[in-house]
Amino acid sequence: MPDGHEMEQAANARLLTITAGLDAEACAARDDLPPGSRTLLLLSPHEPAFWPAFQATPEFRDGDPDPMDRWSRRVITQWAEEVGATPLFPFGSPPFHPFIKWALASGRVHSSPIGMMVHPHAGLFLSFRGALALPEAIPAPPICARPCDNCPDQPCRTACPVDAFATGAYDVPRCKAFLETDAGFDCMSKGCKARRACPIGRNYGRLHEHSAYHMSRFL
Repeated sequence: MPDGHEMEQAANARLLTITAGLDAEACAARDDLPPGSRTLLLLSPHEPAFWPAFQATPEFRDGDPDPMDRWSRRVITQWAEEVGATPLFPFGSPPFHPFIKWALASGRVHSSPIGMMVHPHAGLFLSFRGALALPEAIPAPPICARPCDNCPDQPCRTACPVDAFATGAYDVPRCKAFLETDAGFDCMSKGCKARRACPIGRNYGRLHEHSAYHMSRFL
């Protein structure tokens, strides 16, 4: 079984990165993982290389629905078979796997002032393409302090043009209604303005084209 560094290298080779995880002790305390799991590794796009490489994949080019989900399932399932892990995905049919709960339990991902998950490297651009549940114990990414606590301005709170987070909960209808107007073009073409306001996310390398793809699927 590869160690944590080798698993990260293997993830990068597949356009992914290990953004969070649960170690053996944390896995043993949960009942929402496959039996025998001793490590859970949460996988995210490896930025900024992900988007241009993904555009060259068969799933993106064949014109069929859900290309990124299909690519994720193919790539992560093949990797899981190689290392004897169970592949898990945040999409598909119910019951859905609790990726947000797993992420927050890792101690490396925290809830931001606007409710979205925040990560020490990805900021508010954190997303998951899948996870590996391993029967062996390997180190998971270390826990970290909540980065928002050292962000005095917290610009994410006021960046949304229509204050969709003003109540403390995400007002999805208000957001979507704005995105359908001409004024929503900036968010549609570059990604959510509140996400982009996060100082960490500005340095993450997420390409506008990648964000625009997700915004089009969201709308």
